[in-house]
Amino acid sequence: MIHKSFSLAMVMLVCFAFAKAQRGIRVGYVDMEYILENVPEYQKASQQLEQKMQSWKQEIEKMEAEIQKMEVSLKNERVLLTKELIEEREEDIDIKRTQLYEYQQKRFGAQGDFITQKQQLIQPVQDQVFNEMQKIGEQKKYDVILERSETTMLYSADRHDLSDDVLKAIGRTGKRNDRQQQIQEKNNPEEKEERYMSVQEAEEKQEKIEEKEAIMDERAAIRAEKIRVRDSIKEARAREYKERRDAAIKERERRKDSILAARKAAREKKQEERENNGSGGN
Repeated sequence: MIHKSFSLAMVMLVCFAFAKAQRGIRVGYVDMEYILENVPEYQKASQQLEQKMQSWKQEIEKMEAEIQKMEVSLKNERVLLTKELIEEREEDIDIKRTQLYEYQQKRFGAQGDFITQKQQLIQPVQDQVFNEMQKIGEQKKYDVILERSETTMLYSADRHDLSDDVLKAIGRTGKRNDRQQQIQEKNNPEEKEERYMSVQEAEEKQEKIEEKEAIMDERAAIRAEKIRVRDSIKEARAREYKERRDAAIKERERRKDSILAARKAAREKKQEERENNGSGGN
């Protein structure tokens, strides 16, 4: 690896020395990594891919934990099992291992989803960069334009860096906005924190928000239950009071009716006695 890097460095030095000696050959370069960092669509898609990758890793960890659990269970129960059952359990574990390997290859293998989707993700931007590099090379009469990440450069003057020219050509801005962005981030540090938040940090932040919301919902449910109990008690007390009041009213009415009936009976008795006395006198 060191020998290869040294060879590439020597080739670059020879190229630049030859270009300087001839004074007619122009050599430039672009920093693809820097360009991608300044393409919002690529960054957004990269985050989505990162989220998928984390989901795939979690699935792999889940499968590994299941296999480990099966192995521990077999180890602990081996003395109690027949030879046929042991072979059956071992076969089940081998099947799970095969499924795990196939899933790992499907997601992270050389032809897996991660590599394929990453290539699909970067290809449109690379095509744009390549087309604009050709135009810039023709317009500014560059003889050679290199890609920095694929070339070992010990030193290169900034004037040879065409990355910002490419970004401008594809409708993006890079270094020209750095100063303005630094001022904005200084005035609003939360925005900077949000911009550079990793996928894991974003997920943790979302989990905290959801946890806080769950706590608030639980508290709201407790308050609602307390109100329901309180209203139920109030309703029961009101119903009990109404029943006592109605019973008291009914009792008063009964007593009133009883007194009136007694008075009426007394009057009728007196009337009857007077009538009887009058009849006896005659």
